[in-house]
Amino acid sequence: MSKKFWFYIVFFAVLLAVFYFFIMKDYDFSSSPLQVINPAVPAFSFTNQDGKIISQKETDDKVYVVEYFFTTCKGICPKMNANMRRVYDMYKDKQDFMILSHTCMPEVDSVPLLKAYEQKMINGKLIKADDGSYSMSNLPITQNLQNTNWNFVTGSKDSLYKMARIGYIIDNQKPDSTQNMDNQFIHTQFFALVDRYRRVRGIYDGLKEDEIQKLLLDIKGVLREKVDHTRFMTGFSNSPT
Repeated sequence: MSKKFWFYIVFFAVLLAVFYFFIMKDYDFSSSPLQVINPAVPAFSFTNQDGKIISQKETDDKVYVVEYFFTTCKGICPKMNANMRRVYDMYKDKQDFMILSHTCMPEVDSVPLLKAYEQKMINGKLIKADDGSYSMSNLPITQNLQNTNWNFVTGSKDSLYKMARIGYIIDNQKPDSTQNMDNQFIHTQFFALVDRYRRVRGIYDGLKEDEIQKLLLDIKGVLREKVDHTRFMTGFSNSPT
């Protein structure tokens, strides 16, 4: 074979290597192996405890965890949010991470009530019981909170419930189509983990210690995924490897 032929072989091999280098250079092969549960979380717009609009724009290129609660809950919510506080404590300094805690009683949970609840959740003391479960102290330590990545959000009941059911898939009861929205109620202990591309990657029981440990680990893995799919030509899959 001629030298010209081998020149072209080597040239195209180098070109192909450079091409794959730029495709894969942002990918961490130790990232999460989690599959996609919902490939497209719908757009949303809610109001947080500071009166700020929180929409999908605020979650762009961020990993976030979702839950539903209400401020006057005396049952599962305090236990869930004590566990969510652990998530917050571990990832509160990550600029590419956030928590969205949605009220399931928007008719009661006003912005000021959500702000007071934030004070309790973030400033309160986390207490570990002998059985390994966690709870929060009753009284918050008064402190001005700014720029936290834990958002307590409210909005229209229809929009909130739609996100739980078809967005994050954490409502474990099928809605009764004959029931008026005002009479419907979501009370779920499940958390959802959403990646940078608004895909649900995991659902976890917020009351079980082994599930919380898995969530804490899975967040770390999903945060490592840094592939920018917008750089790829049309037709490239955005499924996680």
